[in-house]
Amino acid sequence: MEITVQELAALDPKGYVLLDMRGSEAREYGSIPGSVGVSPEELSRYNGDRGKKVIIYCARGQVSLDAAIALRERSYDAYSLSGGYLAWLQDEMEKQEAAALCRQVEESIRKRFHSKIWCCFTRAIREYELVKEGDRIAVCISGGKDSMLLAKLMQELQRHSKVRFETAFLVMDPGYNELNRRKIEQNAALLNVPIQIFETDVFNVANSSEHNPCYLCARMRRGYLYSKAKELGCNKIALGHHFNDVIETTVMAMFYGAQLQAMLPKLHSSNFEGMELIRPMYCIHEEDIIRWKNAHGLEFIQCACRFTENCAASEDGSGNSKRQEVKLLLKRLKKDNPDIEKSVFNSIHSVCLDTMPGWKTKGETHSFLEHYDRE
Repeated sequence: MEITVQELAALDPKGYVLLDMRGSEAREYGSIPGSVGVSPEELSRYNGDRGKKVIIYCARGQVSLDAAIALRERSYDAYSLSGGYLAWLQDEMEKQEAAALCRQVEESIRKRFHSKIWCCFTRAIREYELVKEGDRIAVCISGGKDSMLLAKLMQELQRHSKVRFETAFLVMDPGYNELNRRKIEQNAALLNVPIQIFETDVFNVANSSEHNPCYLCARMRRGYLYSKAKELGCNKIALGHHFNDVIETTVMAMFYGAQLQAMLPKLHSSNFEGMELIRPMYCIHEEDIIRWKNAHGLEFIQCACRFTENCAASEDGSGNSKRQEVKLLLKRLKKDNPDIEKSVFNSIHSVCLDTMPGWKTKGETHSFLEHYDRE
């Protein structure tokens, strides 16, 4: 019997007639585009096309509800606009406010955060040759601050780069609760990111595993993203890993994995032929992402995983997450050496194999003894 403003916006204008039953004086101050003014008397004699929906609105949606009921009794597919003209007007004002915020966000990337975010982003794109002519890139969005900023950066790059490429903005729903799902959709609309959502059961499968559920979750998510991206004709997926992720991954591998291993800015998929993974935010510091988020009062989901949500909610990094422990360690070390993260980052770009007693490459293990007596 009633239809919301959002439902009205989703309808094909050719499939309905929109009638404004407010008085002529009220209509002079504004009306919904495409609507036709009618008086209550004219509405009682309405003889329009019964093949179209008849949507009626008044000031607040009360009088129009009675009118819709009366038309339904005459076999019309009639609806009253819930909340009336005031609801539509409020929705329009919210859209304008959202559009203004989106413009501010985009402008801040180009100006206020030019050196700390935009230059670091374009540096990674350029130095690691992440985007090439003709690429079709699936920008993968989890709903957190990193992936949402990545989406905006890729949009800006498309507008200003001489290299022509296409994008698709993918959201894989691994089993989000309703609140997180809605938050992702709202932020995407607010920031004008045209997301495509597809659903999986990753959380259910990963959480049922007794061993390494986080590893299983990450592997499954990556596989689903590659598969969907390839289905959409993409040759690359872009993830929102940043500078601090690179440092933390390197330290974790050494402390907990017993190996010197870093995170590459791009790599070829081993399971999906012709697909690559790129990390355009490789050189952007997390603290600058947080400043960007806070500057605009933006709120994003944190860790949406049921298994680790308690750890993610802890601001001091306490909990069972090894990554959080490494974050805390680096934070403490940074007090004595402010450049420690930069040192780790530079070190993975200048590994001296001549000083290593052993190393691995392409799955093969090597020893310094292979060349020791030949020198």
